[in-house]
Amino acid sequence: MSQLLDKLQWRYAAKKMDPSRPVPQDKVDRIVEAVRLTASSSGLQPYEVIVVTDPAVRARIREHAWNQAQVTDGSHLLVFAAWDNYTAERINAMFDLVNTERGFVNEGWEAYRQKLLALYPPRPAEENHQHAARQAYIGLGTALIAAADEQVDATPMEGFDPAKVDEILGLRERGLRSVVMLPLGYRAAEGDWLVNLKKVRRPREQFVTTV
Repeated sequence: MSQLLDKLQWRYAAKKMDPSRPVPQDKVDRIVEAVRLTASSSGLQPYEVIVVTDPAVRARIREHAWNQAQVTDGSHLLVFAAWDNYTAERINAMFDLVNTERGFVNEGWEAYRQKLLALYPPRPAEENHQHAARQAYIGLGTALIAAADEQVDATPMEGFDPAKVDEILGLRERGLRSVVMLPLGYRAAEGDWLVNLKKVRRPREQFVTTV
């Protein structure tokens, strides 16, 4: 754990990445796998991760992401895209997958399925999407920790036009909406005003309350 804390102390949101240093694919694979294994509400995993490597596609996305250079200077761009709605089909697919993988049907689990089917699909689609988006942010947090562990720089981004990114990646047709992006790369030796500055966080006594 002390090593992980050291790596979290090392990480920051890189403002300039070195385009000549691509992240090895095995590191990217482990970061994405960490996201796949992370927590989500009711285990539904109501989002997907789109890994964008095509330079032309990333260049188009950059045009709608406040021209942030990390989108193209990093070697990989992770786009976290949440479900646009909770449907009975999506909920049942996940519950059926659990039953298949575990090889049995649990009465309590099936009762919980019915509870979610009664609760989620009747709600407004936007309310369900916002819930799914919050789950995607759990994945984002896991990706940031995993990237730090791999000593890969990662810069979380909300500064983009989701509708344009959805259009570029064809997400709406898949029932998905982009909510946050994460370029992966390596910090540039020069040109990043933040790279050598002390990391600053609120002191523990102002951040943590024990009750």
